[in-house]
Amino acid sequence: MQPRIVSLIPSATEIIHALGFGAYQLGRSHECDFPESVLSLPVCTAPRFAPSGNSREIDQDIRDTLRDALSVYEVFHPVLEQLQPSHIVTQSQCEVCAVHLKDVEAAVGGLVSSDLQLVSLEAHSWTDVLGDIARVAEALELESKGRELITQLEQRMEGITDRACAAQERPRVACLEWLEPLMGAGNWVPELVQRAGGENLLGEAGEHSGCITWERLLESDPEILVLMPCGLDMKRTRDEMYGLTDRAQWKSLKAVQNGRVYLTDGNHYFNRPGPRLVEALEILGEIIHPNLFPPSFKERAWQETGGVPHQRKWDT
Repeated sequence: MQPRIVSLIPSATEIIHALGFGAYQLGRSHECDFPESVLSLPVCTAPRFAPSGNSREIDQDIRDTLRDALSVYEVFHPVLEQLQPSHIVTQSQCEVCAVHLKDVEAAVGGLVSSDLQLVSLEAHSWTDVLGDIARVAEALELESKGRELITQLEQRMEGITDRACAAQERPRVACLEWLEPLMGAGNWVPELVQRAGGENLLGEAGEHSGCITWERLLESDPEILVLMPCGLDMKRTRDEMYGLTDRAQWKSLKAVQNGRVYLTDGNHYFNRPGPRLVEALEILGEIIHPNLFPPSFKERAWQETGGVPHQRKWDT
């Protein structure tokens, strides 16, 4: 019997397609957008906050929603009822990043299907990502394809790491996952920085990204500053840089003085714990050691910035 898959998290959608089972995905979350073919699938979720706001507004909306004991996301029970999935893939890592397992459990309580499998992913590191790939493969009875994909990803990761190890220096790198309030990128990002030949300054490997003070950023004084806000592309990130550049001491940062502040497409490459983290590693390699990595992803996944915002879209 062919599976009927609904993915409620972008990384799971990418895993499903990397395993060659994209044709069996019948529904998606509002955030699933890669590969492009999934955009035609029925949408099964929606945020309860306004994602069009600026960083400060989004953060406050999410905090207010959680304080009122409401889920950050809504799961559309009628759509799931219509699709009658055999598998729903979600996550239990973070209530803010994507639809949480508890939301899905509440939404599927009345579904007619008796053989529904809920597959919950929870990645905090690259090793966890590989484990999630194996978990999805097992649920879909694709164990051999899962092992093959994991081997391919590990080989690509090792190849990039080996190239970065040829560097004579390890620049001090700070990665920001949110701009207002400031958050140092945690989870798998510190490991990616290390593998790309840099010294990670903010965020702990395997731990949730946490808020940091402006003073902490100043004290760390990175040689390279990489902006990768969760869920934002490069244009949105550039629009919101004023939260940094308006600070009186912004220009005192070594990364700003050296012209080594970079925008990335955090939404597609750094925030999703799936197969494309290999590409995220290569992006960091291009940023940290441009003499060792050709700029293959430049402009489409990362950009240089002199530390000045393109425009000021919102007033502070």
